[in-house]
Amino acid sequence: MATKLHGASISSSCHPPSPKSSSCKIKVITTRVSIQRTNQSLRRISKISCCSEVGAASTNSRSQNKRPLTTTDLTGSFKDGSGIRVAYQGVSGAYSESAAEKAYPNCETVPCEQFDIAFQAVENWIADRAVLPIENSLGGSIHRNYDLLLRHRLHIVGEVQLSVRHCLLANHDVKIEDLKRVLSHPQALAQCEHTLTRLKVVREAVDDTAGAAQFVAQHKLKDTGAVASVGAARIYDLNVLAQDIQDDSDNITRFLMLARDPIIPGTDRPFKTSIVFSLDEGPGMLYKALAVFSMRDINLTKMESRPQRKRPLVNNDGLKHFDYLFYCDFEASMADYNAQNALKHLKEFATFLRVLGSYPMDINLV
Repeated sequence: MATKLHGASISSSCHPPSPKSSSCKIKVITTRVSIQRTNQSLRRISKISCCSEVGAASTNSRSQNKRPLTTTDLTGSFKDGSGIRVAYQGVSGAYSESAAEKAYPNCETVPCEQFDIAFQAVENWIADRAVLPIENSLGGSIHRNYDLLLRHRLHIVGEVQLSVRHCLLANHDVKIEDLKRVLSHPQALAQCEHTLTRLKVVREAVDDTAGAAQFVAQHKLKDTGAVASVGAARIYDLNVLAQDIQDDSDNITRFLMLARDPIIPGTDRPFKTSIVFSLDEGPGMLYKALAVFSMRDINLTKMESRPQRKRPLVNNDGLKHFDYLFYCDFEASMADYNAQNALKHLKEFATFLRVLGSYPMDINLV
């Protein structure tokens, strides 16, 4: 599809080719509905029960039994109309769930096992939105989600920033000196390096922080703790042995809010626009691309380069170079003529350009 400009059109059709769709048959366990997916069209074959367990618990009544979506769930669920449903990666109690609830208060959260499943949940109408991390102030960019933004056709409709406060959790009657090992996400363990070193515990990496808390609680471990949130402690009935154990108090994660359709950009409040583009190889090409923004006093807030998967190397005078995609965020709305002219100018020499979204900036930190 194309993002219309005054006097210009930024096309999203000239993008790297997507993998060919393949036919597959998936049986959905959670809804007990057999679905056949052929060429991305969903057709119901048989319906045994109308009871759906995917995301059934609301934010006020969620429990540790709320199972994350898997790839087998993606073609059998349907919206129940009970309110906005927001997909996130992880299990109940994850920081991503807190970000989803900040972005969409009173929403129904839909946990997913992997980032790409959250994308597919929105594309297949299982969820209305997805809230996924894109960068952390200590750990840097989440490269996987940059790649998925290009692979899928969702639009960025907002952003939310969340202050991450790590806690050391354990089962009741377990003292801090009883701990021999601590489980958590690799980034969480790294962010609590000083505390964990002082405790002289073995660190073991798992998929997510809330998943670590869930594992400790379910197995009633007496010598193992987890680094996770206060919310995870409440959900899995764990004791908080220590709060704010992160080495740096300024630990902030930025999340993107994704939807099937873009929002109409405005000028009534601060907006941010995210794009991805590629350039021909040559001296000064990136400088030329960045100049279209600086000459119009448009502030760039983020730039990330990722090698193109379809053609990672290009030949230039006998020398091989990586062929890069450039992800860029800038402070302007696509309703602003300055931003429109900047992208019109960039399109004159960019080999590929796609607008990922133009959305309100999050200026509130929680």
